[in-house]
Amino acid sequence: MTEFALARLLPVALRPETEERLSSWSSRLAAIYGLPVGALLAHCGIDRADPFTLEKGLGAGEGALLAERTGLSPEAIEAMTFRELVRPAHGMIARGDRGICPLCAETPAIRRRDAALPWGFWCAVHGLRRRPLGGEAIETLFGAAALTKLDPLARRGARRLADWAGGRDDATPSVPDLLAFVTAPHRRPSPPQLHEQPRLSLEARRANRDFLEFPIARQALLAVVPEYDRIAPPLAKPVRVGLQGLADGSLLQNFALVVALARLTLAPVDYAAAALVAGDEEGRERLRAALAVWPAWVRRRIHARFRALVAEKASVRASGAEPKGFARRSVSTTPARVSSTPIRLVSGIPTRSLTNPVPNRGPRR
Repeated sequence: MTEFALARLLPVALRPETEERLSSWSSRLAAIYGLPVGALLAHCGIDRADPFTLEKGLGAGEGALLAERTGLSPEAIEAMTFRELVRPAHGMIARGDRGICPLCAETPAIRRRDAALPWGFWCAVHGLRRRPLGGEAIETLFGAAALTKLDPLARRGARRLADWAGGRDDATPSVPDLLAFVTAPHRRPSPPQLHEQPRLSLEARRANRDFLEFPIARQALLAVVPEYDRIAPPLAKPVRVGLQGLADGSLLQNFALVVALARLTLAPVDYAAAALVAGDEEGRERLRAALAVWPAWVRRRIHARFRALVAEKASVRASGAEPKGFARRSVSTTPARVSSTPIRLVSGIPTRSLTNPVPNRGPRR
């Protein structure tokens, strides 16, 4: 199509769908004229050919240029971007959908903003749970009974994460601090345990020796969300460190991380102490390093709770009774103290050593 013809046809009456993202709308508009998206943007006077970068923040005058050439208002153009997210959250925006709403899947050309975000487990338009792009659905993995307890936590964690990403959260420990803790290893890497292994014949065990001997990272996430530990495939359990875990995680991993965020927000002392108790000496040192940026009053209570749990565990062992776990005391539902402390990004353990442990491939003795 010639430049003259394109100029004559624009503006076109293509209204964005509810919660549609700019890359989706611009692709549908370009398809009307049989053009690449880059050519359409160039005609609108925008040099950046990738609408994904535009979604993270329109430059000066770019929204007005798009509005002038397409017949939309500048406000409508801005509403299709992620303008409300702070820069540290931009790395969590996915190019495509993270999950599929059954009704949105009927019109795959339309992609919605919340489907690109790691806390968008439910479609904002239809209210339905999103399915993963591959593998089993979350409700199949966890089961209805577990989700009855986990769903309210996931919604609460998602709200806090959205508030943080929008610059509206000043609670402490901050979201990055909590994620740095929950993605820190609380134990040394170890091969799949018996309950994590499928039932295999002796011949199959020999054939799958590499899998059975592969050391898997053991993160505090498994202690804070034991429901995830029980149902996640062994090799898929480790997540990347801190915010990167949400940026690169699967729908299942992100669901577990957001539940962990809610639990650590509601009861940081109980769940942090439980992770310390479940860890080994090496893991506890890593967890204590992650706790170093938490408020001193929280750390004092965590360590006091940890000592009490260790003493209780020793007493139970001495009596010969079966331990009943850390949750004997009711868990507080009061949110953690709110502070005006600015958000801090916490660097964690190098991702490679955490999520890709190198197995021992030496000769067996």
